[in-house]
Amino acid sequence: MKQTDPKKIRQRGIIIGRLPVGKKNCITDVEGVKVGHVTLDNPLGEGEYACTGVTSILPHGDNLFQQKVVGASYVLNGFGKTTGLVQVDELGLIESPIMLTNTFAIPAVTQGTLEYMLEGNPEIGDTTGTINLVVGECNDSRLNSIRKLPVQPNDAIKCIEKASSDISPEGAVGAGKGMICFGYKGGIGSSSRIVREEESGATYTIGCLVLSNFGRKEDFQSILYKVVKQKEVPTFPKPADGSIIIVLATDAPLSSRQLKRLAKRCGIGLGRTGSHFSNGSGDIVIAFSTAQRIAHFSEKSMETRKQLRDDHAIMNDLFLGAVEVTEEAILNSLSQAVTTVGRMGEVAYAYPFE
Repeated sequence: MKQTDPKKIRQRGIIIGRLPVGKKNCITDVEGVKVGHVTLDNPLGEGEYACTGVTSILPHGDNLFQQKVVGASYVLNGFGKTTGLVQVDELGLIESPIMLTNTFAIPAVTQGTLEYMLEGNPEIGDTTGTINLVVGECNDSRLNSIRKLPVQPNDAIKCIEKASSDISPEGAVGAGKGMICFGYKGGIGSSSRIVREEESGATYTIGCLVLSNFGRKEDFQSILYKVVKQKEVPTFPKPADGSIIIVLATDAPLSSRQLKRLAKRCGIGLGRTGSHFSNGSGDIVIAFSTAQRIAHFSEKSMETRKQLRDDHAIMNDLFLGAVEVTEEAILNSLSQAVTTVGRMGEVAYAYPFE
């Protein structure tokens, strides 16, 4: 089924939080950030179906290996499979696109991303060191024939090449094609907030993109239940613990340590929707700042970076922004998803807004 006239929850009259929203209400409100999707939606024979995809988040559109950004990660619950987070936390840098896909596609997406980065950086693994790729996943096997390994390395390459600073499509697209959230159709969601420093008048943007694939209907604690008239729409009959990958972007000048503090607050936004970080859930946050670029090649022994003071009031506003964008991005992943048919005729129904 194709995406048809999806709506963000604000278009449905549902307002989350109190901070102002960016022009696009999307992670791409953070200047320079790009998002791409490749969606696989096709039969594989004998009831099997490719209901999956790849999503790419580029901190900027230039050479990410040569111009790195400050990054961090935070694991709320570690029942997940990722590449690259150990080095991100050790060095505090991100030097590749951030890729999202299904659990069994981690190897293929890693290979495709590596091929893309090697093509643009002939020195990698030759005259300089190797590269640290960042790939996250959720398990879409309830709708996708995950054992058939439909995602191929070239899908990752296409996904990076398609990345755009436009408003990102959301719902059942890219890596979110086969994901289920609170028993309803989930997937990709995004949101943004603007934070203003009163003294200088400086403004900072926080953007979030989620891959939502967690929770049971009984856990859903959203404001949606209070304002949306419920219809008898069946939820997925075989709920699983599920997972969520949260990608947080900002143009605020933060250190890796500060980004990790910001990432921790995403768990509050996730909890507001009803998640309790269940035993089998991979709840992982990947955060980065676009405020400064760190050159891979330099002959200098010293470098200078700016960062906000921890004790300045602006940090509390950034924390609040991280909470609000996470909650709204998750609800947008539900609001923009459409009823989807997958393997063996399994159906995940869209949340009953209308």
